[in-house]
Amino acid sequence: MDAKKTYEFWLADSYFDETTKEELRGIAGNEKEIEDRFYRDLEFGTGGLRGVIGAGTNRMNIYTVRKATQGLANFIRREGAQKKGVAIAFDSRNMSPEFAEEAAACFVANGIKAYIFPTLRPTPMLSFAVRELGCTAGIVVTASHNPPEYNGYKVYWEDGAQITFPKDKEIIGEVNAITDYAQVKTMPLQEAKKLELYQVIGSEIDEAYMQSLKKLVLHPEIVKEEAENLKIVYTPLHGTGNLPVRRILSELGFEKVYVVKEQELPDGNFPTVSYPNPEDPNAFSLALKLAKEVDADLILATDPDADRLGVYAKDSATGEYRSFTGNMSGMLILEYILSQRKAMEDLPENGAVVTTIVSGKMSKKIAEEYGVERIETLTGFKYIGEQIKFFEQNHEHVYLFGYEESYGCLVGTHARDKDAVVAVMALCEVAAWCKHQGMTLCDQMETLYRKYGYYKEGLFTMTLKGQEGLQKIQEMMERIRKEVPEQIAGLSVTQFRDYREDVLLDCVTKERRTTGLPKSNVLYFELEKDAWCCVRPSGTEPKIKFYVGVRGDDEKEAEEVLAVLTEGVKNLV
Repeated sequence: MDAKKTYEFWLADSYFDETTKEELRGIAGNEKEIEDRFYRDLEFGTGGLRGVIGAGTNRMNIYTVRKATQGLANFIRREGAQKKGVAIAFDSRNMSPEFAEEAAACFVANGIKAYIFPTLRPTPMLSFAVRELGCTAGIVVTASHNPPEYNGYKVYWEDGAQITFPKDKEIIGEVNAITDYAQVKTMPLQEAKKLELYQVIGSEIDEAYMQSLKKLVLHPEIVKEEAENLKIVYTPLHGTGNLPVRRILSELGFEKVYVVKEQELPDGNFPTVSYPNPEDPNAFSLALKLAKEVDADLILATDPDADRLGVYAKDSATGEYRSFTGNMSGMLILEYILSQRKAMEDLPENGAVVTTIVSGKMSKKIAEEYGVERIETLTGFKYIGEQIKFFEQNHEHVYLFGYEESYGCLVGTHARDKDAVVAVMALCEVAAWCKHQGMTLCDQMETLYRKYGYYKEGLFTMTLKGQEGLQKIQEMMERIRKEVPEQIAGLSVTQFRDYREDVLLDCVTKERRTTGLPKSNVLYFELEKDAWCCVRPSGTEPKIKFYVGVRGDDEKEAEEVLAVLTEGVKNLV
């Protein structure tokens, strides 16, 4: 059925409610809009759904949520795991509570117990709850840091991590097998709530989560001594982080925490920011203003579902606030964990640091310094969470820390996804330790650069919306794949990896072998002088992403090489 016929079907069929039909009548005659809403089903990808809220098969709405939930329910029943139940959480975005309740009603109608949080919670708390409650799966309704018009639906399995191969493909198969929305089982929410299969998650999960975090503090005595000396500005960017972040800081003794009032309360419209992403400097404008007023040491921002952390710190040399990338804040935490655990004679011989192929490479040097393994995965924290499961199964490594360049990390194994709440706690402990040594975070970052080299990374994206944009992105990837350059920006390509084709080419010896990672539409170039670049389509937005990284002997050299390499990568397309 083509887009126009599917549009007309939605208008005519009694299954779809009148509010949906009224929205669709409002686009009558707008052929481009009809095409965009109905040219495909919203793709249930390897992590779940992500899309613009609205009526249509290519939109996030109660019907696409129900269909995804029915597919997941069918898989759970096929696995014979329905008795263990599913945990459900949701964030502050528009329609998040409604989508979560629709999912719960669908699970109950399928005879599967639904544990649902009563109010919004961070994504990492869902990951924690899945394991704490012994559920077979979990979902969180969130679009993370996407623009306000988006929402999404992420699926987790019993280990607390997002679904990975082969379960992701099997669940996708079940979802795609539903060709008629009338196949979906559901029931009125009020009826579902009367049944034992519908259970609201109590405060005991919040308590257990907080206790798990506090056990991860390495030097409680230093935190206790220095907490009152640190001034911290915090913004939850209208998301889920406000209560858990303030609570953990308060319970550890950090009393001078100043919250950005304009961004304190949950609001799915995100009225003070155009893009609720702590990677975006514009998201910090109000926090920076408050920091200057109170003379803060540290500025922290969490994204709407509180799995990413953005950081600024005051540079005592200049008096200005300096931004930290996800790689930089990750390295501060990593160095602290490894150095302090070594000093405490608590560093396991088979310890491992896990990161992604597009994350910063300073961790290679830090891992070598402390004699721990460094393991790379595909992009996406679910692959880091999967490694924790493997470690528990084969006992080859002990998980020490995981991070990715996109402002996400995980200390501990209480969750199996990136956790901005524990990241706030860990970074504030690092800041307290630095203050105890007479340093700032900026001073410590400079120490790491001098010790390991000036690593700099960059990311730029191209946004290409709609069916035409998707086609252009695919054409770009194929052109680069077929025309592998010998040099990029004057730097020789020493190794090329095509993860979709599972090919690793040594450009010096011409030897070919497999990548050792799951197949994914990603192209990676290892360059001379510790430089690298990577190209991949976004899995959640209509974008193609270009990652670059370099190492210099000083900051000026690193920045110059990074600028040249960035221009060279742009020329690939």
